[in-house]
Amino acid sequence: MKRLFVQVHINMIGMVRGAGKEDQMKFISWNIDSLNAALTGDSARALLTRDVLKKIADEEADIIALQETKLPVAGMNGKQETALREYFPEYECAYVSSCPPARKGYAGTMALYKKGLDVTVSYPAIGAPEPMDAEGRMITLELPGLFFNLVYTPNAGDGLRRLKERQEWDKMYARYIHDLDQKKPVIACGDYNVAHKEIDLAHPENNHMSPGFTDEEREGFTNLLSVGLVDTFRHVHGDVPGVYSWWAQRVKTSKINNSGWRIDYFLASERLKDDILKSEMMDSGPRQDHTPIILCVNGDGVSYHTKCNT
Repeated sequence: MKRLFVQVHINMIGMVRGAGKEDQMKFISWNIDSLNAALTGDSARALLTRDVLKKIADEEADIIALQETKLPVAGMNGKQETALREYFPEYECAYVSSCPPARKGYAGTMALYKKGLDVTVSYPAIGAPEPMDAEGRMITLELPGLFFNLVYTPNAGDGLRRLKERQEWDKMYARYIHDLDQKKPVIACGDYNVAHKEIDLAHPENNHMSPGFTDEEREGFTNLLSVGLVDTFRHVHGDVPGVYSWWAQRVKTSKINNSGWRIDYFLASERLKDDILKSEMMDSGPRQDHTPIILCVNGDGVSYHTKCNT
């Protein structure tokens, strides 16, 4: 398969912040479902989204991973850049958008990372079925002590029409993460579009043929963990029930009734599991859809940190 070129935009935002040698790092991941709407929209949902952005900004995480940004290939306009800078004035920003032959304004990911971090950014293509590699689904940051990967995993689609392609993606992604892990520890995060086990959704009995809970997708996630990763939330909390990261927008009472799915994850190399200090969902208030997730780890070898509240 030919390698696709994905147009990438890297913007430096904010002022330089002095680096300090400390031993903890904080990460946040969130499927924002349209950064454009969040930054410049005036709907009730846009206002709720901005409330969540403010909450994320207040955490002062070292790295913030956003999925489903839906930005055009041309990038953010001046109004959007200004709005983003107001929330994150001390961060650098790297993002990648969906480009031909993929659909316009689809998928897309963004990484915000603090000035002072020693970071090398890459935008991997993993040899996935076309046009998945052109949909702007991944960014990897290399730090002195680890790789940080953020991903927006393709959905199997209505009627499971994209399930076979999704299975191939899962294989290629697991291989990519395994190769990173051979070089240094990995923290991977994002919307993986799968509830791994029955405990990870409110109504497993009704969803075994639903996108995100098929046997094939769940097996793909099991295989991903088998390359040497731990599900940090389950590592910290065990089999606690009723904790989810996504509630369907189409069902008005889904969040009120906590009829949700846990499909957003922080994963970490096995050799990092004793360094995990915190892994949990953030409170996104009344806004339905995804909620942000947060991870704190010991960060030896990293040049800058934000103190975690443990």
